[in-house]
Amino acid sequence: MSTRIADSTVYRHLWTAPELDRLFEERGRLQRWLDILAALARAQASLGIIASESARLITEHADAGRLDLERIAAETRETGHSTLGLIHELQRTVPATSREHVYYGATVQDVTDTWFGLVMRDVATLVAHKLLVLEGSLLELAAAHRDTVMAGRTHGQPGAAITFGFKVAGWADELRRHQNRLTQGRPRWAVGQLGGAVGVLGFYTDGLELRRRFCAELELADPGISWLTSRDRIAEFAHVLAMVCAGLARIGGEVYELSRPEIAELRETQPQGSVSSITMPHKHNPETSEHLATLSRLVRAHAGVLLEGMDQQHERDGRGWKAEWVSLPEVCELTVTAADLARRLIDGLEVHPTAMASNLSAGGEDLHSEQILAALSAVRGKHAAQALMAEVESSGSARSQGWASAVAGRAGLPPSQVAEWAAAPATGAAPAMVDFVVARAAADRRTKPQHDDR
Repeated sequence: MSTRIADSTVYRHLWTAPELDRLFEERGRLQRWLDILAALARAQASLGIIASESARLITEHADAGRLDLERIAAETRETGHSTLGLIHELQRTVPATSREHVYYGATVQDVTDTWFGLVMRDVATLVAHKLLVLEGSLLELAAAHRDTVMAGRTHGQPGAAITFGFKVAGWADELRRHQNRLTQGRPRWAVGQLGGAVGVLGFYTDGLELRRRFCAELELADPGISWLTSRDRIAEFAHVLAMVCAGLARIGGEVYELSRPEIAELRETQPQGSVSSITMPHKHNPETSEHLATLSRLVRAHAGVLLEGMDQQHERDGRGWKAEWVSLPEVCELTVTAADLARRLIDGLEVHPTAMASNLSAGGEDLHSEQILAALSAVRGKHAAQALMAEVESSGSARSQGWASAVAGRAGLPPSQVAEWAAAPATGAAPAMVDFVVARAAADRRTKPQHDDR
């Protein structure tokens, strides 16, 4: 019976990613733990710590499909030890001659922290790939709307003209930085753990070489020193994913706002058969956009828990470490889900240039005030021009006469001259910046393997 919404047959698609089942589903996780124990056995055998035959048999029998999960659970409850049930279950499946070599000199944290290293390595790779694909869609959208003029908004209010391509290029450029963060962090995160009781590898004669070989078996880096209570790797990884989700939530938030019928510049494409409201049939709710915000809030909350985990004491501290067992998988699941939703949103996004132009036009001369200020500054000086326009605004003459006439009258300039300053939307360097972002991303993407799973 499922008691968590993320495990619900009905709702799990909103909170989890099937691609991560191999990492976090019960048998998938236990299989990874068994793989770690098998790798340790092989490394030990290579140094003569245990018999080579034992390593072979442990590797051969390290199969989660053979485990009795109910028996493991019962023994875990009985002993209160996190992995003793698993150890005994693996010993039952291994021939008697090799049972004493199962989990030889290791601790729970050696297994679970090494698992964390594998998780962070694999999830970082998966998320980076998904962002690469999403970035590709955004770059295409930015290029297509390089010159599509719309109102730029500050503090929620119309400000001055931009292009939709400029807005989208900003989204894409942020995703490029997130991909770089995921790549740059990999050497710090993809490490193993083998420390023993207090981190000094006191159980082994040649512990450093054993750890090096153990990590190599799993294609993880050797950390150089045990990190039993140094949890910065986990906290950093979680916060990079939180930044990814916050960036995706920003995209979703803008689509959410610009989809409002009174703005109507964007619209989500809804799947065939979807229903926004069973009581208001006219509704076309931006469900995907708003869910990106929900996922981001949860990831940020879990990232906070993982940051708290850095505050640990001495050589082992279960308080923060065990919280990671809950929060790290959640951060990973929610982030991959968010990346998939964001791609669905962008690939199905409806863009309405006519509404964009109409909303810009509806702003009247207000949305040309920056252009008038810039031109007037060349004539009167920046601060004098700003003071003059502030007087025009406070007097109400801009409302009654329009900005061009009011500024012309107060500045003693021909109205036609001021009107010419505000004749057309000035999008400034927006198109050029779109070109730059698209070109820079294209150059960077050429250096990375492309795997488009569309």
